[in-house]
Amino acid sequence: MMSASTQTVVKRGHPGASKKRTGKTPKGRQVDPAALAEVRVLLGAGSKRRDLLIEYLHLIQDHYGHLSTRHLTALAEEMRLAQTEVYEVASFYAHFDLVHEGEAPPPPLTVRVCDGIACEIAGAQALLAELGQQTGPEVRVLRAPCMGRCDKAPVAEVGHNHLTNASTRSVVAAIRAGHTHFAVEEYVDLDGYMADGGYRLLRECVSGQRTVDEVVAALEHAGLRGLGGAGFPTGRKWRIVRGYAGPRYIAVNGDEGEPGTFKDRHYLERDPHRFFEGMLIAAWAVEAEACYLYMRDEYPAIRQVLATELARLDGRGLLNGLRVEIRRGAGAYICGEESAMIESIEGKRGLPRNRPPYVAEVGLFGQPTVENNVETLFWVRDILQHGPDWFAGAGRNGRKGWRSYSVSGRVRKPGVKLAAAGVTVKELIDEFCGGMQDGHRFKAYLPGGASGGILPASLSHIPLDFGTLEEHGCFIGSAAVVVFSDQDNMRDVALNLMRFFEDESCGQCTPCRVGTEKAVKLMRQERWNEGLLSELSTTMADASICGLGQAAGNPINSVLKYFREDLP
Repeated sequence: MMSASTQTVVKRGHPGASKKRTGKTPKGRQVDPAALAEVRVLLGAGSKRRDLLIEYLHLIQDHYGHLSTRHLTALAEEMRLAQTEVYEVASFYAHFDLVHEGEAPPPPLTVRVCDGIACEIAGAQALLAELGQQTGPEVRVLRAPCMGRCDKAPVAEVGHNHLTNASTRSVVAAIRAGHTHFAVEEYVDLDGYMADGGYRLLRECVSGQRTVDEVVAALEHAGLRGLGGAGFPTGRKWRIVRGYAGPRYIAVNGDEGEPGTFKDRHYLERDPHRFFEGMLIAAWAVEAEACYLYMRDEYPAIRQVLATELARLDGRGLLNGLRVEIRRGAGAYICGEESAMIESIEGKRGLPRNRPPYVAEVGLFGQPTVENNVETLFWVRDILQHGPDWFAGAGRNGRKGWRSYSVSGRVRKPGVKLAAAGVTVKELIDEFCGGMQDGHRFKAYLPGGASGGILPASLSHIPLDFGTLEEHGCFIGSAAVVVFSDQDNMRDVALNLMRFFEDESCGQCTPCRVGTEKAVKLMRQERWNEGLLSELSTTMADASICGLGQAAGNPINSVLKYFREDLP
């Protein structure tokens, strides 16, 4: 039976198991025996798996509050890796604090203030400045990218305690009271889920009452697509992976780092087993050997819930021998890209791969892999239970299916809005969000988060779905809808989004690495050099390896096309 822990005992032949090196110990810093002993205590006995390197780094960071050179050197020795290999992984991820010889470690407490666009327009910069003045040397205050709680902006994280609708007073009070740990909210646990018919469908699949072809055909007929942003048909993906020789894997993308997106968090916090059942049906359908759940580091409570409920599933025999491992991200937006996520699960830097080959054929550990988003798998049970026509029959404005829209910004009632696919932003605002906030007039919106472009209120009639926005230079992506008003300047919005892309570029390809940096500098000037910015945007779109760089210029293009009145 599988272990629900990420610290799974290595089985013979595990693809992530380390291979012993022969010959002399590599040259480099000498290992501190005391540091080596400390690392061994944290990691425990047994062989050390190369694919768990990031998990080991988290153990050290959590215990000591930083990663010292002596501990990194000791970790490299314990894992029989080159010191440079450990360092390059540790230095890639924003949530690891590397401390070199002679440097002081960070203060014992870190406060992160989200400067994502929803928090920005809710006063994040003022909060950041005030906290910097009112906290002492024992507290480090940092700006941070979107934390996935845009409906309750602004957001600040005190240690691992996320404060929503944060104010200087509430953050300082949490610091003084020592409230630095997360809290788990009430959710539907295994017993509650099974009492409502949960896992009946999984049992029907495993027992042979439902066939793989029947299940896949239902998903295809329903029109279920990848809801993390790419929109690839789910049933077709399962068929493709099933067609390759095994072993096969499932990789679940729970790293919803797109600014404005929080639907996966919403569902996992409330009904995790509906997602689990979809995941286990997917694993059954493609005969997967193991499932890997890649979850945001910003969702600590969810990781605890998932670990707890996986252990319960294992105890009830519902995993059917499947190995399931939770992997913890470390603050890298790029790992939302499927191949970068695969690299991170393997314990490496999250650098996107060149394609072909595609993840479906050569994914985790070089094997065929189904990569699905959390919400995609969340829908599997409902589609099979109610029938594909129930799902396909929903829709507005000529579209089909259901969608979960993460709505934030200048609306009265932000949140996750379950609506028929094809709903317009005007319908979302008026029917689902209670209209605009008092004193605000609808001006613009992001239809698909930071990378999806910016549209004016005059285009509020466009159905929000795959394939409907591209002619306007935008796309739906993860359906992260951020609403702006006449009190927001789109030049400032575009600069916020470009700063995000500059921070989050993995640096692998020159067009994205240099292009985002140069774009930020040009956009900060009093007058935009429109010709050079347009050229940069085109170059990034045409020459970047992955979607981050390819979409980074969308905010620039949108301002130049729709909001020239906001340029001096």
